[in-house]
Amino acid sequence: MSGKLLNIQGLSAGYGPLRVLHEIDFSVAAGERLAIVGLNGHGKTTLFRAIMHLVGWQQGSIVFDGTEIGGTRSLGEGRRTPGIVRLGVAMTPQGDAIFPGLTVKQHLDCGAYTKAAWRDRALRRDHVYDIFPQLKEREQAYVGKLSGGERRMVSVGRALMADAKLYLIDEPSLGLAPRISQRVVDALIDIGLDGRAMVIAEQNVALLTGKVDRMIGMHAGHLRGDVGHVDLL
Repeated sequence: MSGKLLNIQGLSAGYGPLRVLHEIDFSVAAGERLAIVGLNGHGKTTLFRAIMHLVGWQQGSIVFDGTEIGGTRSLGEGRRTPGIVRLGVAMTPQGDAIFPGLTVKQHLDCGAYTKAAWRDRALRRDHVYDIFPQLKEREQAYVGKLSGGERRMVSVGRALMADAKLYLIDEPSLGLAPRISQRVVDALIDIGLDGRAMVIAEQNVALLTGKVDRMIGMHAGHLRGDVGHVDLL
């Protein structure tokens, strides 16, 4: 692994009067696969949303690939998100964040946001189908009619269509049967990073134990340091 791709210092964030994150400090190296683990409601999703400028307010430094994308702000969530995506950050939201009336192919093409990604969208689609062969078989199916596991594959595949250097994968196992959860997570672990990085937020520690480079616990908006095992109770 090389130098820091993402470096966060003193990050606090929340919604209205509610502070969810409290002075977060951590970094992610190029080539690293990092897990942030903890129960739902303790700040994992808010951390991802703060990186993407999708929270109500935030303060602190977020440096991505040498560019400051954080800072202090209290209004206009989402205004800087397209620019952050163009810099190379792709996020897969938790749950079924899909467009049910689009086909699998159309949905994946939505992830080819930049000009370069759009030019190469057919090749990128083939790459997604190599990772999730089931989606190739369902290419013309409407996403709203897919199973829960297939919808999650589409959501992850959409992020993989981008020119991303950093993938933020939020709760890939949420709402899925154990066998399907394992299949989705195993596919994420098998993705070659080649100098990119991946951060996976997950409450099921067993799914990721021994499969990522580092695991960090999150509790009540605080990171608990690198851990080999996290007691989530």
